[in-house]
Amino acid sequence: MLSEAMTALAAAGGTAVVQAAGTDAWAGVRQQVARWFGRGDQRRENAELERLDQTAGELATAGPSEVERVRVRQEAAWQVRIETLLEGLEDNKREQVSDELRTVLAPRVPDSGVSAGQGGLAVGGDVKVQADHGSAAAVTMGTVHVGNPPRPGPHQD
Repeated sequence: MLSEAMTALAAAGGTAVVQAAGTDAWAGVRQQVARWFGRGDQRRENAELERLDQTAGELATAGPSEVERVRVRQEAAWQVRIETLLEGLEDNKREQVSDELRTVLAPRVPDSGVSAGQGGLAVGGDVKVQADHGSAAAVTMGTVHVGNPPRPGPHQD
């Protein structure tokens, strides 16, 4: 059984793989992740490259209505693959391999200390929310009523 920190690392790895697919960073992420999984075995590394390409292909061909479902499924699949590799290692080797994965992910998963609870939104940078011409804007918004509020004080009919 993996520690909570290693499970979180595996989740971050799955997310990093999926977020990098289709971006300028993909070639580097693809190679580093395959090398990490391959552990020096060229055949295994090549198999991982194929899996990574399959992931990128599925994300690239997903239609607008299915892209979120495909993204979530791929993140989970890569998380499980990472967890499986880590679980199969002796404790002393697991720490070393986890450190190697952190190095692979470091430029992609900064430790900003930003977090949010369920239903929250965590932002590690700037956010600008702006409303124009009587509209309402927010990062998250509950029930909103736009209009003029009643005048304070006693009402005269």
